[in-house]
Amino acid sequence: MLSLDFLDDVRRMNKRQLYYQVLNFGMIVSSALMIWKGLMVPAFHRGDLLFLTNRVEDPIRVGEIVVFRIEGREIPIVHRVLKIHEKETGDIKFLTKGDNNAVDDRGLYKQGQHWLEKKDVVGRARGFVPYIGIVTILMNDYPKFKYAVLFLLGLFVLVHRE
Repeated sequence: MLSLDFLDDVRRMNKRQLYYQVLNFGMIVSSALMIWKGLMVPAFHRGDLLFLTNRVEDPIRVGEIVVFRIEGREIPIVHRVLKIHEKETGDIKFLTKGDNNAVDDRGLYKQGQHWLEKKDVVGRARGFVPYIGIVTILMNDYPKFKYAVLFLLGLFVLVHRE
């Protein structure tokens, strides 16, 4: 049976402690991998937070959504595995494509690279929370919004001293 003991702890918190816990949770969530562009619609939307795993022993499959890095690019890419190429030696290479893209990702890979390898994979999408990262996107897209939020948080800290 599901234990709801944590609700007693929440009830015992004063407002400041509760706000602090919510803020901590928000910081953890906002630092996870988030979808910045809408190239994986309808699977994921801008602002969705992904939960990733990366067990090396699990084989990569066609249709699986992977997060990978390309040499020379700072931001990881989230796309679906389109094709798998397995050599007789057991080495696996694969090709990816964004759900909302017309062509595969060969144009994104570094020059001369036609396939990705397991070493390029950061993780595999196992779940997501929709739109939870939209506040972070708003803060990056609209700096005035970010300064307003920071001002309000600072004001809140000054006004609610114990």
